Amino acid sequence: MQHTPKPPMIEIRQVSKWYGAFQVLDDCSTTVGRGEVVVVCGPSGSGKSTLIKTVNALEPFQKGDIVVNGISVGDRRTNLPKLRAVAGMVFQHFELFPHLSVTENLCLGQTKVLKRGKDEARQRALALLERVGLSAHKDKHPGELSGGQQQRVAIARALSMDPVVMLFDEPTSALDPEMVNEVLDVMTDLAGDGMTMMVVTHEMGFARRVADRVIFMDGGKIVEDCAKEQFFGNVEERAPRTRQFLSKILQH
Repeated sequence: MQHTPKPPMIEIRQVSKWYGAFQVLDDCSTTVGRGEVVVVCGPSGSGKSTLIKTVNALEPFQKGDIVVNGISVGDRRTNLPKLRAVAGMVFQHFELFPHLSVTENLCLGQTKVLKRGKDEARQRALALLERVGLSAHKDKHPGELSGGQQQRVAIARALSMDPVVMLFDEPTSALDPEMVNEVLDVMTDLAGDGMTMMVVTHEMGFARRVADRVIFMDGGKIVEDCAKEQFFGNVEERAPRTRQFLSKILQH
């Protein structure tokens, strides 16, 4: 009996984007399957953060199509708050509300977008804070937490919306080195639980451990899109620009 393959969770088809005359994405196409972890890397200015932000419509694009779990991102009729619940996003700089407690940060989207009752939202928030190891800080404000703790709150907040895919845009690049692993550990656990993930990062150790596939971008183009074993294992077979990038980044 033949199984029909499940449709991908994210389909990016021939996407191009310009800022005025400057092209930042050039005919980008890729897919992320259900339960797949895809790491996107590349030098600064390569378009990797722009690409991930087009997936939940934080950045508009001028050409092509993006479909997330059957929802067309570029369609004007698409309900963007609902799309952003389905595709949870974690940013470089946490983006938490400073005037709300940690628990309130987790409840806001649930009550406003998902229309959950306050008690249900709070229960979900507390369960997720426990999952990311922050139950003891539930009543604190973000400013009282370390950067690593704030980023774990941001991950819990995205999870509180029950997303089917998680997008991470350089989630550790604003953190002090000793805090990086506590965030990567939470992400590794998520991947182990089968969460579909697209991660823009320079953390090649994480990519080697957790990714199924690695995408390398340069100059707004997808230069490589292959299994991690190929990406790290057959460096001689990679494009010259990729080899140059890897030789710099893998020395550390």
